[in-house]
Amino acid sequence: MTLLENHPEKNIIRLQLRENVVLKELSDSERTELEGHLTVVDGNKGDFLLHQGVRDMSQYFILDGILKRVVSNAEGKEMILRFANEHDMETSYAALRLGTPTPYGIVCVTKARVATLPLKEWIAFLSRHAEAKEHFEYAVMKGMSEIMAHTITLHLLDAPGRVHRFMRKHPELIDRIPSKELASYLNLSAETLSRLRKRGKI
Repeated sequence: MTLLENHPEKNIIRLQLRENVVLKELSDSERTELEGHLTVVDGNKGDFLLHQGVRDMSQYFILDGILKRVVSNAEGKEMILRFANEHDMETSYAALRLGTPTPYGIVCVTKARVATLPLKEWIAFLSRHAEAKEHFEYAVMKGMSEIMAHTITLHLLDAPGRVHRFMRKHPELIDRIPSKELASYLNLSAETLSRLRKRGKI
């Protein structure tokens, strides 16, 4: 973890932040203010950025790689709620505002780099910048809507239909997510996903 201002690749990272879905409309002064709070974290495949059930939460802006939002039960069974890649963000904003522990974990699917700050600092920043808050809350609601649509899809579509929907909605991810992770997200076995591919069903 390195402060952005001290990072050897800070100029590249600043350019990447300008492409983030939540940050791209910030003014130069707002950007400078925010960047003073950011640290840069590099994660390897399988690393947890956030553990389910904690109250110490952060805001993440994805610079490189893919993250997943996951829920696990006491037996360790995992459900993937969503994937997020470059230009996207991850958050547990709703949990903090509701005063509850975070209901999911955030894990690196691939090697990943994020810019992060404590969630309370991010909320304080948003309280000073109404337009940024509007963009952020829209992104949060859009993400929640996508998770709801995905959950419905798991019940209404057959296996090929689930895969086709993912390919249509996320063509930029289809060749980047390991088959095991994609199969889990679509509630399929890795064998079923492989069989569908071999039979030309997808």
